[in-house]
Order: sequence, then C-alpha cells, then structure tokens
Amino acid sequence: MFLAILKRLLMLVPVLIGITLISFLLLQIMPGDPASRAMGSRASAEDLQAMRELWGLDKPIWVQYFYFLRDCVTGSFGVSIFHKQPIITLVADRLPYTLAIVLYSTVIALVIALPFAILAAANRGRFLDVAIRQIFVVLIALPPFWLCYVLILWLALNLGMFPTGGVGTGFFANLYRLFLPSLVVGLSTAALIQQSLRAALIDAMKADYVDTARAKGLRGYEVFLRHILPNSLISTISIIGVRVSWIIGGTVVVEKIFSVPGLGSLLIDSIVSRDLPVIRGLTVFFAVMVVTVNLIADICYALADPRIRLE
Repeated sequence: MFLAILKRLLMLVPVLIGITLISFLLLQIMPGDPASRAMGSRASAEDLQAMRELWGLDKPIWVQYFYFLRDCVTGSFGVSIFHKQPIITLVADRLPYTLAIVLYSTVIALVIALPFAILAAANRGRFLDVAIRQIFVVLIALPPFWLCYVLILWLALNLGMFPTGGVGTGFFANLYRLFLPSLVVGLSTAALIQQSLRAALIDAMKADYVDTARAKGLRGYEVFLRHILPNSLISTISIIGVRVSWIIGGTVVVEKIFSVPGLGSLLIDSIVSRDLPVIRGLTVFFAVMVVTVNLIADICYALADPRIRLE
C-alpha cells in the first residue's frame, strides 16, 4: 500500500508541472495590462514601467515562468499585484470558507441521497422509483447559478428563513449562513450519488452472499445493514471523490453570488482586476486540492475493498 501511494505521488509531479505550464501560458495571452489595472488610468508611462519591472512583467516569458514555478515549489505562490500581500496569506484567510462549503455540501448530499437511493432500490421498477429518478435527473440539469437565485428569492427574501449571503462569527453562525450555498452545491452532488448508490444496491440485492445470509436465518434489516449497504457504499466512494473535485471548482460562482469570502470569490475578483499572480497561484492550488482529493478517494476505495488492496 505504501509503495502504491508513493507511486501515485510521483505520477502527480508531471501532472502538476503540466498544469503550471498550461495555466501560465493561457494567462499570458489574456488581454489587458496588469500594471495599468493596478495603478489606474492616470498613471504615467514611467510609473507603469516601474511597476512592470517591480513585478517582473518586463522579463522574458521563460524567466517569468521560472519565477512562477519557483514560487509554487516553495509554497508561496508569489505576491498579489492588487492586494500587495503574499498569495499564500490570501489563500490561508479564505480557504476555511471554501473547505466549509465543500464539506457541508458533501454531508448534505449524503443525507439527501442515501434515503432516496434506498427507497428507490427497494421499489425498483415501480412508480416511486421512477418518480425519484426523474426528480434527481432534473436536479442534475439545473444550473447552479439559477438555483442560487431561486433559493435566495424563495427561502431568503420571501420566507426570511436564511440570510441572502455573507458569513458570520462562530461555528453555528457560519453553519446557518453557509446552508444555502452548500445546499446549491449539494443538490446536484446528491443526484449523482443517488443514481450510483441505487444501482449498486440493486446489484447487491442479487448477489449470492445475500441469498446465503437469508438462508442462515438473518432478518431482512440485518441482511441489508450487514451485507447489502456496506458493499454498495464501496462504489459510491469513487463517485464522492470525483464529485468533491467538481465541488472545489463549482464553489467559484456560488461563493460570489452568496458573498462568501472564499477562494472562488478571490479568483473572480482577481480575474476582474487581472491580478495574474493570484490567478496563476489559485489555479495551481485548486489543481493540488483536486489531485489530493482523488488520491484520498483511491486510498479509501482500496482500504474498503480488499480486492483492490491486493492488486
């Protein structure tokens, strides 16, 4: 297991280097001058040139990429042109809110998906199963930004049950204020988990070990809790890992709409102000988060399934 993890970590090195190169080159062709956006339209040509020299924008592209790669390796990710702060400091201040939405939405997705998947599998082929599947198909198709505004109008403005955005102070205050953005992200995730878990439950119900357990005299709920559900959840681990990776990127728009000061809001603000160091740094940081989540999901999958662990 240790050697397999080490091998996966070594395989991630060229992937991350490729991500840094692609993100750097794509941002280089973006229109606009970062120095002009940072200093304003009234800045003189001498001041703009001094700003470009200060931030290394006058250097050749390969030199700028070397500096960017050095900052990524050291973990500093450079310095923001607009905020005049180290990017790692900006990330550290905003990362807790993004992680809170990721974890919160995952919990919401599991709470919604698990009972409906069990209910649909238990009524396979009946009206209830078809109705549940159609509802969750609609949830997958709904655009997150549209769902944000619908929930704001309905639950926040009309019913007054939740605030329209922002964060609070303390665990329970943030738990309350981050419910709507987490619900938006969690609904589409719940739809995919429900479909995957339903299919896994139906397959497990047909397995030979289930018939053996029933022949031994185990009751229906005991067979379900001991054999059907645990074996069905194994395949769901990979779905959750892939979906959490999507959630990390999907929080960008949701955070901006709900005024959550997370990494997504920082990324959008940096794109507007053309703060290239922050955009590049966040792109790489998001990529590191995604590959880390995928690695953790693979490890959990191997631990949950001995057949994978022995390969």
